[in-house]
Amino acid sequence: MEFKTYDNLPQEARNIRIEVFVKEQGFEYEFDSFDENATHILAFDKDKAVATCRYFYQDGYYLIGRIAVTKEYRSIGLGAKLLEFAKGQIEKLGGEEIRIHSQKRAEGFYKKQGYEVFGEADFDEGCEHVWVRRRLLPQKGRI
Repeated sequence: MEFKTYDNLPQEARNIRIEVFVKEQGFEYEFDSFDENATHILAFDKDKAVATCRYFYQDGYYLIGRIAVTKEYRSIGLGAKLLEFAKGQIEKLGGEEIRIHSQKRAEGFYKKQGYEVFGEADFDEGCEHVWVRRRLLPQKGRI
């Protein structure tokens, strides 16, 4: 699996998010202004884009979101690898904390990756969400 980063939303990432969040899960408002300033990550199996997420800096922390894996690539640990890659990119930028607005049903996945739930649950388009976060250790040699 190869991971690539982009400063704008690639069409492949857009297609994955439409497939997962709009068609499979029924969300209507998938794209927002954060896409314009986020770093987008795509995971490739050979030349085929199979997973995506985005991250951006906001209010003293990095927010990872829109984590989506195509149906045929689920249950092989790709989501965890994508999240770990994003964490590594954020660590290189000197990030000290990552937050994710997670669907409640994915809470256990994030706990396994070292994230803790905090704050109150809320709803996004009728789907229950929780906030999770992970504090990062300062990186040596950081500017």
